[in-house]
Amino acid sequence: MNEPRMTGSGPVVPRGLAERAREISDGRLAPAVPRDAATVILLREAGAEPEAVAAEPEAGVEAFLLRRTAELEFAPGAYVFPGGSVDASDADPGLGWAGPGPDEFAALLDVPPDRARALVCAAVRETFEESGVLLAGASHDDLVSDSVALAADRHALLAGAASLAEVLGRRGLVLRTDLLTPWARWITPEASPRRYDTWFFAAALPPGQAATAAPEGHADPGESESGAWLRPASALETARAGQMTLLPPTAVTLGELARHADVPAILAHRPVITPRLPKVVVEDGRVRLHLPPVGEERA
Repeated sequence: MNEPRMTGSGPVVPRGLAERAREISDGRLAPAVPRDAATVILLREAGAEPEAVAAEPEAGVEAFLLRRTAELEFAPGAYVFPGGSVDASDADPGLGWAGPGPDEFAALLDVPPDRARALVCAAVRETFEESGVLLAGASHDDLVSDSVALAADRHALLAGAASLAEVLGRRGLVLRTDLLTPWARWITPEASPRRYDTWFFAAALPPGQAATAAPEGHADPGESESGAWLRPASALETARAGQMTLLPPTAVTLGELARHADVPAILAHRPVITPRLPKVVVEDGRVRLHLPPVGEERA
């Protein structure tokens, strides 16, 4: 994997990334241009799984993490939140919205309205493709309550046989943009050969829906081989023990989530969205990863 990762001793800079950092520092290589992307931090209260209903539910928060397949070029084997690159179809103005509009998200994300529209649509689409959770409903007071029934639509999106606009139009649904809480913006280090400008959103798992790595009834898992609901602090402990790979943005986000008592507290948080750009620093012939400081909360 040619991306920084988190271990018990802190961020590790792979050899290939270190060499690219030296070439950029020496002026021998130009950084790649980041591509817009969106990620959704799916949340639920601990003990919300069906098998735990009869037992005493444990207090706390769980986040849904996907384990990327080992064959992928970008971050193979890493645990990540659902998300991915913005597609041209995400800018389709025909997609119906129920909740804050592109202008309101533009102000929150500090981007033009058309870019905000594409980012929000990408967040909903990628979450549906990668986890089966669809943040949509027939109106502002309605919400899809059975993600299993949408398995065929999810598979069509993954196969490129349908767009999100086509799926929603056929089902009579609109995006529930009010369910998305802007959380952070991370830009891949300049030394990375493949770079993303990624906006993170937080969202609660809708009642009746389930998150899965592969579409129900289909063997192809897409980019992820498995998925799990994990407590943020537990995931960080597992990564520090060397039993899980986390990219720095995922690890930092899990640390932020761990400071909140429950899902409502997380969704009520209003951080100021400013770019966080980790840097691969070359000093005296040594290479290290410098992480940006945590942002402030919006008043």
